[in-house]
Amino acid sequence: MKMAAGGTLAAGGAPLLYGNSRRWQGANDRVRVAVIGIHGMGQTHIREFSALRNVEVAAICDVDETLFEEVIQKNFTARGKPRPKTYTDLRKLYEDKDIDAVSVVTPNHWHALAGIWAMQAGKHVTIEKPVCHDFFEGQKLVEAARKYKVIVQDGAEQRTNPCARTAVDFLRSGGLGEVYMAKGLCYKWRDTIGHFDDEPVPAGVHYDLWLGPAPARPFNRNRFHYNWHWNWDYGNGDIGNQGVHEMDVARWGLGVTLPTRVSAVGGHFMFKDDQTTPNVMMALFEFDNPGGAGDTKKLLQFEVRGWITNREAGLGEEPSSSAPGGYMTSDENTIGNIFYGSKGYMVKHVDYWKTFLGRKHEPGPTGAGLGNHYQNFIDAIRLNDQSVINGSIQEGHYTAALVHLANISYRLGRSLRFDPATERFVGDEAADKMLRREYRPPFIVPDKV
Repeated sequence: MKMAAGGTLAAGGAPLLYGNSRRWQGANDRVRVAVIGIHGMGQTHIREFSALRNVEVAAICDVDETLFEEVIQKNFTARGKPRPKTYTDLRKLYEDKDIDAVSVVTPNHWHALAGIWAMQAGKHVTIEKPVCHDFFEGQKLVEAARKYKVIVQDGAEQRTNPCARTAVDFLRSGGLGEVYMAKGLCYKWRDTIGHFDDEPVPAGVHYDLWLGPAPARPFNRNRFHYNWHWNWDYGNGDIGNQGVHEMDVARWGLGVTLPTRVSAVGGHFMFKDDQTTPNVMMALFEFDNPGGAGDTKKLLQFEVRGWITNREAGLGEEPSSSAPGGYMTSDENTIGNIFYGSKGYMVKHVDYWKTFLGRKHEPGPTGAGLGNHYQNFIDAIRLNDQSVINGSIQEGHYTAALVHLANISYRLGRSLRFDPATERFVGDEAADKMLRREYRPPFIVPDKV
């Protein structure tokens, strides 16, 4: 496969839906998936797809080839599953016509380019959250999904949970009256990442491929496995890590897309280390609401807080039925959503929601339930129907946009006005420039997809 000008994959004519009709339609409907990025969350993707009926994780791809043997032993050999093909360069993987779909679980700075190249190669693609590293990339992903007509899924797992879906249905039905504000909470106990000097690239790491679109910098372990989240070149801070899940639910439940105003403040407190993103952030968004009874706007408040914190609205006080003592509920974390309406408020956890109505906060309707986002992706592929997808790339763009706009406001140190129609800031060239980053050739997200 050759690279075209601007870093896109060269393609002639319409994209090929590799394996369509032969492999995954009809009686023999096996779907062959490749997972790109196998450190941490990538192994969850391997296990989840492998557990589905007639789905095979047929290939894995990672720039750190030292991970392969342990991951294969743990997730394939020990489970009696066929050994997958291995790739270090996703461009080579995309040449493999035996692969029907790919799951992008790379660091954030690779999400959009990996997704666009997958679509251009005719692969169905699911992209981990946030779907993009900056606002421009979200726009390009939406354009590519419309053009290439493959199945594209945003990694917003809660979109498939009956818990979240019934919560949103209740809000839409007027159960809380006029819902004027949503709140997202991301209180996670994050320790210091310390400091490490730059060092030679470890054996087995294809560092140029790891950097991809990001600026060329020496190798540093604090800019590599996982801790890349806390560096602006690769990650988006905790508002774009754990927080993007709660941001998505807040925006979805509030029934809004892009804001007219954003203001964010915060900082990196307590630790003198290599982290460049904040560990405390408070962001406030305003949205138009022509049907509002008073001021015709809605508010979304989002807060990232690390280290010692309080509970809020009871979130985290009850064990999660899905993961008791796990990352979503523990002594260290308070994660979820609160919705405020004219009739009461709703508390939304990953797998349950509760309402409290009237001035006495009387317990009201509740809901619960988890779904399978991976199965949703496979179902859409088998039906060849994008409408089956619960987390569309358009919705993923809107949610990631809130993360990016908040980070821009924080980094510029001022409140910003935004025009949802033009998807640009109002009279602010400095802010507009931050909607798109500079790319390192040939890893360029193109203007024309």
